[in-house]
Amino acid sequence: MTLNGWHKKYQEILNEFNYDRSREIRSARILNSLLKTRLGLNRLERKIKNKTVFVIGAGPSLRSSLPYIKKFKNFTKIVADGATQALIENNIIPDIVVTDLDGNMEFLRKASESKSIMIVHAHGDNINRLPYAISFKYCLGTTEDNPFRKIRNFGGFTDGDRCVFLANHFGASKIILIGMDFGTHIGKYSKVGIHNKYLKLKKLKKGKLLLEWLASKGNSDLYTTSKPITGFKNMKLADLQRLVR
Repeated sequence: MTLNGWHKKYQEILNEFNYDRSREIRSARILNSLLKTRLGLNRLERKIKNKTVFVIGAGPSLRSSLPYIKKFKNFTKIVADGATQALIENNIIPDIVVTDLDGNMEFLRKASESKSIMIVHAHGDNINRLPYAISFKYCLGTTEDNPFRKIRNFGGFTDGDRCVFLANHFGASKIILIGMDFGTHIGKYSKVGIHNKYLKLKKLKKGKLLLEWLASKGNSDLYTTSKPITGFKNMKLADLQRLVR
């Protein structure tokens, strides 16, 4: 079930970014036709429900966070697109990768080969990249529009905030943001070949606003190890052990 109030937020996104809804719908239909099977949601629920979940973004603070992440091998890690490369390079396997396929495909494929669940998002600007999803073993499609057949809508706009919406949807007890900076600097792993920094920062700002909206509605305990987000408790990476033990 789509989060109550999401459709209003989606309309705001369409208006703010001048997106063509018909292309959004077309992209979702194409992704649905490409996916071979419908991934059972129970697989995701087992990874998330009533658990402490790390949501890992590709912000500038990610690199210094990696030594801390490595200490928590048995905790569910939901990873935003580009951050996948950083984790794989450091021998950390994501449990779930949320991607619109604009990250490094080599590392997205490596994550899939390591049995990461791939959450592939369809939007109006990534139609030409959707065929990459065919190679992912465990793959679920998402949209910001109306869900249908193999395509779900858990809420969220950017890869990073969609990770949080996903964790909230499946009932994580604690959601801890790592490398989710929402600042004015773009991380090394954030996106392959950014051509419009202004647009990227505008999207990050919108993602942060959506998380603040989610914080007012969700039931999970929310934490961030980076810049303040309204509704999220600030914490230091050094205190992770105390929080999750």
